[in-house]
Amino acid sequence: MELNSEERKHRILALVRHQGQLEVAAAAVDFAVAPETIRRDLSELERRGLVRRTYGGAYPVEGAGFETDLAHRVNSHVDDKRRIAAEAVKLLGEADTVFVDEGYTPQILAALLPSDRPLTVVTASLSTAAAIAESANITVLLLGGRVRARTLATVGSWTSAMLAGFVIDVAFLGSNGISRELGLTTPDPVVADVKAKALEVSRRRIFLGHHSKFGASSFCRFAEVGDFEAIVTSTGLTAAEAHRYALMGPRVIRV
Repeated sequence: MELNSEERKHRILALVRHQGQLEVAAAAVDFAVAPETIRRDLSELERRGLVRRTYGGAYPVEGAGFETDLAHRVNSHVDDKRRIAAEAVKLLGEADTVFVDEGYTPQILAALLPSDRPLTVVTASLSTAAAIAESANITVLLLGGRVRARTLATVGSWTSAMLAGFVIDVAFLGSNGISRELGLTTPDPVVADVKAKALEVSRRRIFLGHHSKFGASSFCRFAEVGDFEAIVTSTGLTAAEAHRYALMGPRVIRV
């Protein structure tokens, strides 16, 4: 049965969210329509803030109604995330206390922290805590609170209250979206609260995230671009766009 335009867009959105990305050529074959039809559908979904267009395809935008889970993040853009984490950890400096955000890229970074000197790592991520709990010289403080099944991270008033009692040397933070106009955003208010509190209690702040986060926005804003001393991302962010972000304060590193 031939799908009407809205039905096709609904199925395209479900597909791009399930797969994490969509290629125009493949979708045209799957839906038995011309590639231009898929491009028009994606343009309309982008106008609605549901996907972001790329050359030859699209990927989903995370918002109040949709958020990828940890299993998806572990399998998405893995090589880029490893390069980003390896570059970001070089910015640790002489820090003794470190906040590591939830998310797969920060988890990779945590595993790269030096073990030849004492470090205290504060995190809300159960996955990150488990990954580094046996590391020599690293003391792990796992923030208490309600565990979000989607990300295996703690949230809520207990989490924020624990953070409020710390003074942290450097925070490595991620987000679901970052834009020059709207700052850093995430879909869930309780997640935004934890990130905002980590930002508040940290002397230095470093953002690390894949270039697909740039230009995207979600439901809850927790920081401005200028709050960070550095941004570490992949080379998919153009040099011109990186310069625009750098004009707002942070050093922008593309790897």
